[in-house]
Amino acid sequence: MKILFVLTSHATLGNTQEKTGFWIEEFASPYYVLADAGAEITIASPKGGQPPVDPSSELKDAQTPSTERFYKDYKLIDKVAHSLKLSDMKQEDFDAVFYPGGHGLLWDLAIDKISIQLIEEFYNHQKPIAFVCHAPAALVNTKAANGEPIVKGKHLTSFSNSEEEVIKLTQVVPFLLEDELIKHGAIYSKGADWSSHTQQDGLLITGQNPASSEAIAKLLLASLQEKK
Repeated sequence: MKILFVLTSHATLGNTQEKTGFWIEEFASPYYVLADAGAEITIASPKGGQPPVDPSSELKDAQTPSTERFYKDYKLIDKVAHSLKLSDMKQEDFDAVFYPGGHGLLWDLAIDKISIQLIEEFYNHQKPIAFVCHAPAALVNTKAANGEPIVKGKHLTSFSNSEEEVIKLTQVVPFLLEDELIKHGAIYSKGADWSSHTQQDGLLITGQNPASSEAIAKLLLASLQEKK
């Protein structure tokens, strides 16, 4: 199993002075679920090199056994710090793609033409594509072969409007992801705020928030094992 992980390169939270990036738990938990199952994982980002980390994901209440394992895993920390350039990645080299979340995605991967094309190629070649929390933002501008949005008519979830309201970022983000997915025709569902909630519709696997990241990885793993 060869899986591509795509991380954001965007570090600033809108027009505020605050920092953003990728969410550690949403990277670490799926990474270890998949790597421990024998997957070979490649990490890429639009700019390559060190992807920015969302400082909020380093706070005490955001930690899990997977993040604690990550902080001691110097080999993986170095691998993340030297992420490859997304423009050098080819769909044919992988069996699946996974996008961890973090607010940074809303500004770069939602509109990144290379990422959009890559997702479309994975989708058209019947390969599973998984996203957690804010990562479904990378889907909003993708199109299926028939020219319709890939998300149209698909059962999806993502970080919800109500969760965005709790952290007081509804006026900071460029768009509310729940609204954007619905606007493009997705059949959106959510669980209780901060609880694990996932949706799988064919090749598309989505999770609502950090609590969903391990479940998402297990769904992706199951999809890959079915294809063997």
